[in-house]
Amino acid sequence: MPAIALATYAALPNLAADEHPLIARLAERDIRAVPAVWDDPAVAWQYFAGVIVRSCWDYHLRPAEFFQWIDRVTSLGVPIWNSPATLRWNSRKTYLHDLTIGGVRTLPTLWLLGDNPRRATVSLVDVIEDTGWEHVVVKPVVSSSAHETWEVWRDDARENAAMHDARLRTLIARHGVMVQPFVPEIASDGELSLLFFGGTFSHAVIKRVPTGTGEFRVQREYGGTHESVTPPPAILRQAEHALRSAPGESLYARVDGVLLDRNLVVTEVELLEPSLFLDVVPEAPERFAAAIAAAL
Repeated sequence: MPAIALATYAALPNLAADEHPLIARLAERDIRAVPAVWDDPAVAWQYFAGVIVRSCWDYHLRPAEFFQWIDRVTSLGVPIWNSPATLRWNSRKTYLHDLTIGGVRTLPTLWLLGDNPRRATVSLVDVIEDTGWEHVVVKPVVSSSAHETWEVWRDDARENAAMHDARLRTLIARHGVMVQPFVPEIASDGELSLLFFGGTFSHAVIKRVPTGTGEFRVQREYGGTHESVTPPPAILRQAEHALRSAPGESLYARVDGVLLDRNLVVTEVELLEPSLFLDVVPEAPERFAAAIAAAL
């Protein structure tokens, strides 16, 4: 029975709860799946038939170290999914610019990258004034689960300029920053996530912000909820187009977006370590297991 590693991180050594049925479905196919912490020096990666990056939810805190691990496993001749090139491309949110060039509808974005000579003096107030966006969301270019992401109104940016600018400049110097207009439809209607295994659509969820808290983030870490939905055919086609615009083929993928004017505006294409919401439909773990078996 071949063994594969489902790579996770130290805070979640046994994977997320919704992925436990995947191990059982793989066992039914004579594939032994073992949770393994990516930075655990005791793991003998060379003995696995493959490594699937799953809940490595601290990679954004140590990206250089994470990709050194990717290179080390690859040098052992062990295949990794998604591919190392895809993981690298997806680790920086500048990939959204590539999608836009490919004809995918994404949110307007102002990029403030580390090589910008204005990074030491850039002001969030100036950014807001220049774009005309009254309400913005500021995100690090390298981030996961909305880490160090915040929303700012124009008046707040002006009244608390020193605080916001210090935070902004620190993040620019680290990995770069992206600024986008706040999308009220995410708070009111939710964010859609469409899941694909082996390039084939599996299921979809709608993620919602916690009610009555003022929270704008939909992630579970911030109290967000999710439920199964069936996307209209036109929305599914738009998500498939976004996925085709990403480099290479993906064993697993999640396309996130918000519906504006009955069209999908893509907010993320997650190919590195997304939650796959395997708990929302009974068939999901089997579909993922089938895609893994086909890839081995």
